[in-house]
Amino acid sequence: MSLELTAHLDLLHRPRAPVDARTPSPCPKETTMDLQLTGKTALVTGATAGIGLAIARTLAREGAAVTLTGRDPGKLDSAATHIAKDVPDRHVATIVADLANAEGAATLIAAQQDTDILINNLGYYEAKPFAEISDEDWLHMIEVNVMSGVRLSRHYFPRMLQRNWGRVIFVSSEVGAFTPPDMVHYGVSKSAQLAVSRGMAELTKGTGVTVNSVLPSATRSDGIVEYLRQTAPRPGMTDAQIEAHFFQTYRPSSLIARMIEADEIAAMVALLASPLGAASNGAAVRVEGGTFRSIL
Repeated sequence: MSLELTAHLDLLHRPRAPVDARTPSPCPKETTMDLQLTGKTALVTGATAGIGLAIARTLAREGAAVTLTGRDPGKLDSAATHIAKDVPDRHVATIVADLANAEGAATLIAAQQDTDILINNLGYYEAKPFAEISDEDWLHMIEVNVMSGVRLSRHYFPRMLQRNWGRVIFVSSEVGAFTPPDMVHYGVSKSAQLAVSRGMAELTKGTGVTVNSVLPSATRSDGIVEYLRQTAPRPGMTDAQIEAHFFQTYRPSSLIARMIEADEIAAMVALLASPLGAASNGAAVRVEGGTFRSIL
């Protein structure tokens, strides 16, 4: 996640009280409600860790049969075992496929022809000076973050329209709404996801199919926590102090002033994926802790 600020954020500095960055999320991890997903099937890409795993676990808890995808068989087995232990009576399948290319998409589609819910979560980020982003960097970023979802949607979305029910959800990012200067290619890929999602939604008019995106902000993971440790301004700082410093310095407009938990993202995705979320269509749903100072 970029540590650089857009110009307008530089104007927003204001003293804040220290924040306990390790305060538990207000989203209880074991709580479920009836989202009417029993009997539905869900396909989650990039599901071996982080947001993807949290989404798959939440959908399984809510009754869906889930399929996890990834490149590493060991990580897939571990993720499936984790969900199976959490929800013993739920069907959990895995498909090994590299969705960064057309061959991987074809492998996945051949293994599972249909799904009620498609979660296009696969993606990665990297920080790089703009002048050093090569053609190969650009193309790889678009292949992974954009085309992986496009290729799968191109297959599953028309079949949803034929059945008159389905959900396609793209996991975008807060940077889909503003482009960070140190990861321009990443920002472009996330903006592209929003455009694809909205364009697809226009094709659903009058049907039981919806297409939406979610825009998370900095979400807790081993990777981002370690990155923040490495960039801590002073030696000996605790994780809570490092996280508080990050939000005071780089995300001063955040209203929650803490990392978002993957389960909090997953809860929003599950609602959008359910029949109860049918009125949200073509939306870019913000799950970014109030970082954007706008009413839209």
